[in-house]
Amino acid sequence: MKPLSQCCQAILASALLAGCARFESRPLDPARTAALLEARSIEDPGLREFIETSLHHEFSEWPPPRWDFQALTLAAFYYHPSLDVARAQWGVAKAGVHTAGGRPNPVLSVTPGVSANPPHGVSPWFPSATIDVPIETAGKRLKRITHARHLSEAARLNILATAWQVRSELRTVVLESNALQRRVELLQRQLELQSQVVTLLEQRLAGGAISATEVAPARIARLRFSAEESDARRQLTEARVRVAASLGLPASAVRALVIDADSLFPSNAADPFPGAAARELALTSRPDVLAVIAEYAAAESALHLEIAKQYPDVHLNPGYQFDQGEHKWSLGLSMELPVLNRNQGPIAEAEARRVEVAARFLALQARVIAEIDKAVEGHAAVQEQFRNSEAILQAQKRQAASLESAFQAGGADRLEAASARLEAALAEMPVLDARSRAALALGHLEDALQVPFSALKSLEQNPRSQTMKDKP
Repeated sequence: MKPLSQCCQAILASALLAGCARFESRPLDPARTAALLEARSIEDPGLREFIETSLHHEFSEWPPPRWDFQALTLAAFYYHPSLDVARAQWGVAKAGVHTAGGRPNPVLSVTPGVSANPPHGVSPWFPSATIDVPIETAGKRLKRITHARHLSEAARLNILATAWQVRSELRTVVLESNALQRRVELLQRQLELQSQVVTLLEQRLAGGAISATEVAPARIARLRFSAEESDARRQLTEARVRVAASLGLPASAVRALVIDADSLFPSNAADPFPGAAARELALTSRPDVLAVIAEYAAAESALHLEIAKQYPDVHLNPGYQFDQGEHKWSLGLSMELPVLNRNQGPIAEAEARRVEVAARFLALQARVIAEIDKAVEGHAAVQEQFRNSEAILQAQKRQAASLESAFQAGGADRLEAASARLEAALAEMPVLDARSRAALALGHLEDALQVPFSALKSLEQNPRSQTMKDKP
């Protein structure tokens, strides 16, 4: 029997050890991860596969010669590290559901005993073994699982809320970069036209027709245009770096990136803004709103769990004792007596946490309303500015065309025609600013409404881990 007993013990030990997880060290390698981050590129075939799958069409050329905002958004979703963090947090929350569903293990207690003066012929040994089998009451395990599932859902929705933040940041920096690019071009033209005016004035100065004091303002204006053009170039370089950061790419990866400016200015810019139905949708269906609703449900389930903990768990204690030759069996029952503590403290904390989440939900809805109102009013004001600046530009263009015709007919001199062209070029800058502000206002409205789009459906899993090369 002894070999059989040893064999059974070995089998039991093997079965217990087989289910144990083993630690695997995965130290961070800063040099390797930095090199991989620096190697990121828009030419990545995995990025192409992700964008083509999301857009449901293939590109004849990769990377495309021009990127629209939709493709840029998908590139940001593919690379941006904040989405990786949100997905990792969801992974932790999902693991919490598994933890919440775990059942408490029984506890085996073995107590050896020996008598110093046993009766003659009686075994001195009286070892005992007891098993503590916990039995949870009041449905605590189900309530733990419910609480963990609500937290997991809040973490999942946070991925979508993070995606909207990534999209909003990308739109802002791309609009800024596009506006600066156009500003550089306008300043170059203004500098060129101002140089023509200075040249014509200097010719008159050389001919004695005017004094040096009349040329000085034009020269100063040329210097000012040159300084503004240099500063705009500096700002454009910095904006390009911000575009790269908003995409999750190094600056070197976007130097040759050409963005389709038309995709930044929707064709429906003049359409009326959505009404009450869209506001109600935003107040009830935005990812961050749904995430806080899930947090509130988790707070309620946590309160339900703490209330259930008022009721003590039951412990069954079957036992066996070999008492100096006698076999003795017992069955015990134990439970905590809730006479000094009825879990009042944790219940009060859970109730306060539920109130806190409810307050955050109301604050979030108030912020959404303010964002929508600000976007609507801001767009209306910008549209008025755009119309006024456009009217001034058209008037300046007509004046320039009229003076050009008069110059060709001999009714105006070259300086008057050049000055008119310069004034028309100067009038283009307010139009550019108003147009950029209008696009930003529409973007702010989209951020406030957060109407779902198809690309959000593919963000719960890391798109880079679904390709052949799993990169950080």
